[in-house]
Formats: sequence, structure tokens, C-alpha cells
Amino acid sequence: MPKDFLSLADWSGSELLKVLERAVQLKTNLREGEPSHSLNGKSVAMYFEHPSLRTHVTFQTGISQLGGNSIFLTGDQVGIGKRESVSDVARSLSRWVDVLVARTAKHDLLVDLASNAEIPVVNALTDKFHPCQAMADVMTMLEHSSLSEIRLAYIGDGNNVANSLTLAASMLGFEIFLATPEDYRPSGEVWEIALRSCRQSGGKVSWAESPEEAVQGANFIYTDVWASMGQESESEARRKIFSGYQVNQKLVSSAPNAWVMHDLPAHRGEEITNEVLDGSQSIVFDQAENRLHVQKAILETLLSR
Repeated sequence: MPKDFLSLADWSGSELLKVLERAVQLKTNLREGEPSHSLNGKSVAMYFEHPSLRTHVTFQTGISQLGGNSIFLTGDQVGIGKRESVSDVARSLSRWVDVLVARTAKHDLLVDLASNAEIPVVNALTDKFHPCQAMADVMTMLEHSSLSEIRLAYIGDGNNVANSLTLAASMLGFEIFLATPEDYRPSGEVWEIALRSCRQSGGKVSWAESPEEAVQGANFIYTDVWASMGQESESEARRKIFSGYQVNQKLVSSAPNAWVMHDLPAHRGEEITNEVLDGSQSIVFDQAENRLHVQKAILETLLSR
């Protein structure tokens, strides 16, 4: 088992399935009033360079539910590269806490932190990957389908979420069909890894420019914001480029039995309409809830090495 949880590609499909199984058990136990106390006596540092609602609250709540202690650190507070080097920060934290959860603007910084830390490091979001979100998404889909029956249509920007969902499909053996503009496809490196993984797992990854083509036969439809954090200056240009990629009732009607997904926060009226986001096919708040349980399972797994 890897020391860190930086990308789904670092883990095997069987290891990821075990994390998902544990997440389901933790969710059931909590609802039945039988919480785990697996983090008793453990401390987790949470280093966040970006604003956050779901990631911050679900990690902090989950750590507390497992009996652990969390310490929240901001980028300005720590000052990596200004007050201290990456190495000094990682090595110092390794002497004080048991796990580092990091939400960094650049993936390379996360990799540097992990390579210098003696403790496990968890990717809470970077510009390249969002593996905790993808794991919560798979958990949510499994509440409605078996792995072999999942056909996920992803509509919009080939961003960090798209990268992680593509890896999830290829590692776990389900199907994803991405519809993005040609210049906004998922990472070429990720695509090559996914194609290799699919040969072993039986998964399938496909791409087209047409959202209408992607949703045909889909049982899950997923979208994300067109301009992520750090891309605010591109917002107006991206609205024009992605104008044909909105998940609206017309598109969803092409897959009438599909569940609708979004990792939130949503730009309502842009990548998704209110009618769809708040509609009967939406499971976006199930995804948000499952972040809590998946992340608890990830922390437990890393600390049980």
C-alpha cells in the first residue's frame, strides 16, 4: 500500500475497493450510533491554500468523529516558499502530527510535501487531481448501481475532477464517456494511464466533443464548473467556449433514467440549471455527504499501514 493518497493511479483497484467498502461500513455504523474511534490519540494537520466548504468541513468533522484532533493551517499562515521551505515544513509536521491533509494550488507542491514528509499525505485537491471527490462519487454511484453497470457521462471541462474520475473508471472497471471541447480534454498523461489500466480492469474510457453522444445510454451524468479556482480571469471566455455543454433538462431527457451529479460548488445557470440540480434525478448532496465517509476510510487505511 502506498504511503500517501495523492492520485488514484498510485493505488490498485483492489486497494481502492477496500477503502470504498470501509466507507460504506463507516456510514452505516454512524447512522446506527456505532461510530469508530480509530483515530483516538491521532492528530491531523489540514493545510489549505484554497477556500473550502465541503473539503474542510468533511475532513474536520470526520477526524472528530473518529476521535482524532485536527489542526487547520492556511497558506498565508504557513508561508511555504516565503517563511519556510517545503522540506522544512514537511519535516517539522512529521514530528508533530500523524497525517497531513493538503489542498494546494499546484500538484507539484503536494508531491514535494509528500516526498519530504515521513507521515502520510492526503490530496484534498490540486490543479491536477481530486481523488477524494472521485472516491465519494464512486461510493455514491454504487448506492444506485453495481460497478459493472456504471456508465458515467462527464460533460464540460477536462479538469482535476475529470482526471480523477477517468482514473477511477479505469482502475475500478466501469465506463466513463467524457464530452469536452477538443482543447479542454483531460490530461494526456492521465488518458494514457487510464487506457493501460482499462486493459486489466475491464473499464472503458471514451471521449467526444458532443454532450448528446456522451449521454446516450448513460445512467449517471456529471458536470463541474467551467472555470475552476485560479481560472477566474478566463471565466468570460470559458462561458462562450462551454456554452453548448450545459447540463439542462433537454440534455438529461436523452438519458431519462440517469442520476445527475456535481461535485459542488455549482455555478447555477452556467454548467447546470437549477431545474436539474434541484430535480428528482439529482444526487449531488449524496455525493457531498459521502465525502465525509470516504475520507474517514482513507485516513483509517493510511494509518493502519
